Amino acid sequence: MAEASSAAMVRQAWDVGALLLATGDMLQARFGAVTVRGELSGVARAGSGHRYFALKDMAGASALLRCAMFRRAASLLAFDAQDGQQVEVRGHLSVYEPRGELQLVVESMQRLGAGALYEQFLRLKARLEAAGLFDASRKRAIAAWPSTLGIVTSTAGAALHDVLAALSRRSPHVRVVIYPSPVQGADAAASLVAALQRAAARGEVDTLLLVRGGGSLEDLWSFNDESLVRAIASSPVPVVCGVGHESDVTLADLAADLRAATPTAAAELAAPARAEALGRLDAMGDRLQRRVYHWSDTQVQRLDALALRLGGPARALAAQRQALISIEVRLRLALRRSVADAARDPAQLGTRLLRAMQRQCEQHAQLLQAAAQRLSALDPHRVLARGYAWMADGQGRPVLSVRAVAPGARLEAVWADGTAQVEVLEVRPQDPALPSAP
Repeated sequence: MAEASSAAMVRQAWDVGALLLATGDMLQARFGAVTVRGELSGVARAGSGHRYFALKDMAGASALLRCAMFRRAASLLAFDAQDGQQVEVRGHLSVYEPRGELQLVVESMQRLGAGALYEQFLRLKARLEAAGLFDASRKRAIAAWPSTLGIVTSTAGAALHDVLAALSRRSPHVRVVIYPSPVQGADAAASLVAALQRAAARGEVDTLLLVRGGGSLEDLWSFNDESLVRAIASSPVPVVCGVGHESDVTLADLAADLRAATPTAAAELAAPARAEALGRLDAMGDRLQRRVYHWSDTQVQRLDALALRLGGPARALAAQRQALISIEVRLRLALRRSVADAARDPAQLGTRLLRAMQRQCEQHAQLLQAAAQRLSALDPHRVLARGYAWMADGQGRPVLSVRAVAPGARLEAVWADGTAQVEVLEVRPQDPALPSAP
């Protein structure tokens, strides 16, 4: 009977979904809630708020565990989860049925520290930065109007297609030379260095584009290789680096002469749009044509003015000749009048001279009388004759204010008809705010 039951179980055929569901139930029953430590890799945030990532083994083993953290648990995170961070997560194991993959549904996450790979990145970055490989002063300007561009990338990647599509759309006149190289894997860095050196030796391009699509820190690690960074810094051809997405930053980006956020952006930065350049040329041509027309009109006007001036000397000489004739006539008339006046009776001239002298004497007498009247009006004795007096000190200097004397001082009072010596008995200054006595 037992043998029959065992044979029936062996002959039983599972549906795929049923088998995966049974495996998931067995994992949950066997392990329950588990706590796992690892290094974050490929962290992605979905529009729904869920987060998906993988945990790598911290000991360096080639082990990877897919993880999902749903929106409720992700909203409770106290830090921004990023690639390279070492974390401790707690959750339960399950099977993701659409792909038949083992995954860990994470309920909580705590940060343990930066991952080993990220720490290596930071150490290498600091050392190369201290060596001056990232200095802005050593970066060169890329060619403004390149005729040939070089592309260093994998021929199988989407980055090459994106760059070629952008160049075909914007700058179809630019010639492209491809230097193929793998962009991921153990030999990628050495191959990229060889491609850069090959492009430098051939000297056929104006600018080099080093591009690759996005990926995790591990996927992009070849672009953090020290030999590649030094090859970029020493390249005689300017390098535009467009690796990954906008948030991805590699050491190759920092060493390049120009960093682009994406491979497409690298193509746009390396070659200006043909339509925009033609538009600028058309505008410059219009401005040049307007200036030529304006200059031509100015020169024509100058020629007309010079032509008029060339015909002017004859008219000017005629005018001067007429003026000289007029002056000659006037001089002759004046001479005749002078001769006629001199021929008149001298007695008549004497009478006119006498009358003129009498008129001048009368005028001077009137002016003298008016000056005497003004002088008499300004005579201080006439003021004293009206009952006023002026005071002087012992040296004969006028006393202009009561504040200039003190009781007991001896002064000289001057009237219109004489003087008197006086002694000051009391001084009473007047308050400036009060009106003066009449």
